[in-house]
Order: sequence, then structure tokens, then C-alpha cells
Amino acid sequence: MLKFTNPNSLSKPFSRYTHVVAAPENCRWVHISGQVGAAADGTIPEGFEGQARQVWANVIAAIRAGGLDIRDIVKAGIFLTRREDIQASRSIRDEVLGGHAPASTMLVVSGLALPSLLIEVEAIAARPMATARAAKSQTAQKRTKPARKAAKKAKAKSRRR
Repeated sequence: MLKFTNPNSLSKPFSRYTHVVAAPENCRWVHISGQVGAAADGTIPEGFEGQARQVWANVIAAIRAGGLDIRDIVKAGIFLTRREDIQASRSIRDEVLGGHAPASTMLVVSGLALPSLLIEVEAIAARPMATARAAKSQTAQKRTKPARKAAKKAKAKSRRR
């Protein structure tokens, strides 16, 4: 289990994030490259809100592609090109993460890879291996009986080779 801590020796977080997130030994780690507000077809929404929502949709899709989920996010790095978007960024992040508060860094930068981009988010996620195995096992158990039987038969056949 990830351990989320805001030590009394540090100031209270300015928004919904956690100062320290510790992962136990033997975790599956997924590092997500900086995601921008571009849809799969390459289109970039106009305006900050549209880009921010697309960025978080991309981050979540990337984390799920790595076999993890929102609650496994350990750290998010958020890059904005306009200081006036800080509050909107926090609101959208909080809404999308549904109360999950990973460690977080927010920076206002002079620009991103394309001048039209207003936000970029990178993330790191982790899940203890036992939890990852249990989730995989639950997914396998949800298969129908014929599907389980076919998977077992295929596995046995591949062992014989």
C-alpha cells in the first residue's frame, strides 16, 4: 500500500496534494511522459479548460495502459504557461483525481513544445506487486468457465513445447 503523509514539520499543502508518498518494496512502477492537451487524432482544444481535461484524460489512459489506475499515482508534475490558470488547473486535477492527492509539483514555465499548448502533466505511478497480482487474478476469475478452461488448456500446451 502507498503511504501518504503530510508531516507536521512542513507547511500544510496549498491545495490537494501530499508532501510525501512512500511506496513499499517490490512495487510495479510506471513513469508517464509529459502529456499535453492533444487528442489521439492530434487536435488541440482551444482554451485552458479543454486542454487541461484532455491532458488528464491522456495521463489516465497512459497509466491504465501501464496496468495501473488513478489511485496508484505517486507523483504528478504540472507545467503551466500562464499563472492565471493555476486555480483552474487545481480544480480540474482535483475533480479528475476524485480526492486522490499524490505528491505534486506545479511550475509556471515560459512555454511548452508548441506555442498553442497551455499545460503539460507528467506522472509516476506505483502499485505493490501483491496488489497487482491480486487485481490480475480477479480479472482472470471474471472470465467465463469456457474461457478459463481454454486459457488453462493453452497454457498447458505451451508448457509441453
